[in-house]
Amino acid sequence: MTKKAIFAVIIAACIAGFNGILIKAMPSLTTGTIGWFRVGVPVLFLLPSLLYNREIKITGDYKMLILATVINAVRLYFYLVAFIYTSIGNAVILFYVYPLFVTLIETLVYKSPIKRTQIYLMILAFVGIGITYLNKPFSFESDDFIGMMASIMSAIGYAFFVCIFKRQTSNYNKKQLLFFQNLGGALLFLPFLFTMEAPVPAQLGIAVFYALLIGIGVFSLFFFGLKHLNATTATSLMYLEVLSAVIVSFLVLDEKLTWNTYLGGSLILISSFFISRLNRKVTT
Repeated sequence: MTKKAIFAVIIAACIAGFNGILIKAMPSLTTGTIGWFRVGVPVLFLLPSLLYNREIKITGDYKMLILATVINAVRLYFYLVAFIYTSIGNAVILFYVYPLFVTLIETLVYKSPIKRTQIYLMILAFVGIGITYLNKPFSFESDDFIGMMASIMSAIGYAFFVCIFKRQTSNYNKKQLLFFQNLGGALLFLPFLFTMEAPVPAQLGIAVFYALLIGIGVFSLFFFGLKHLNATTATSLMYLEVLSAVIVSFLVLDEKLTWNTYLGGSLILISSFFISRLNRKVTT
């Protein structure tokens, strides 16, 4: 079963690498509309089963659950903006700095102890971010700058979501967690759905496919893997998403990374990878 679990997480990471390609394949849809499909379709997909089994119930700290699902919606919006405005490589590499912010939040907000090694790794990550931005203009007139800033904002939002949501996991099963994490976005993005102007039918099909593939497929595979693996192994394997995204963007869009993105991205991923492992060892 362990081999199947490892294989499931690897497949999840490889599929997640198609995020950027699918987002860029829907130019006629607004960011908010894409956001609704991404979270709204999984909610509608899970709703009948949850209703049938009478599993739509909020236990524990409902205020924090609501806060987490709203934060997840906001960070998803930034995530989509990142892929729309900058290259897939830039967006996915900078997003994976989120373990750095998880460490900062756990330390500053939840008063968790921090090791000297974690401090060094965070410094390394910040250096990597700086190197990644070296040849980019610091101006909101630059699409690259907007996209890369959005990716970092998404990483910060995701870090807050992880810190809050993981404290609710003991109250819900995996299906409920997937439902509640998407519910806030499904409601907040709903107005965008009703303001669509003559969408291209093919792109609506892509939007539904994107939601089912990423929102249901990737998370289902990851949760299956997480059930049979320790959190450190499962999370570490998900870093294959970066490699998958870079390869797919090169093959499909002919996107190429600059030298500073390679160097800065390597520092970010190395530091984030080891920070993530240290965080798991502290919390388990």
